[in-house]
Amino acid sequence: MIITLLLQVSGGNYTQFIMLGGMVVIFYLFFIRPQQKKQKDQKKFIEAIKKGDEVVTVGGIHGKVVGVEETRLVLDVDRGSKLVVEKSSVSLDSSKRLTDTK
Repeated sequence: MIITLLLQVSGGNYTQFIMLGGMVVIFYLFFIRPQQKKQKDQKKFIEAIKKGDEVVTVGGIHGKVVGVEETRLVLDVDRGSKLVVEKSSVSLDSSKRLTDTK
């Protein structure tokens, strides 16, 4: 009787571990992996920015790249008005939408 009781209790623990493992896998597939892919795409996009590209910053400023430095960009925003912004402030999503409409 005691042995069957112990087997029933230990069997319940295995199913809890399986459920917990399944939840971890689902969490990874739906949250962590897509975020890592988005960060990788953003980094690749920032490294590929060159002079002449039209970009949109996270703050919503549209401009044409007239200069590229290691960590900064010089944007021409309106007939000679230039802004210096960090490369990390350029939005991949908004810039994609900008090029998709052309």
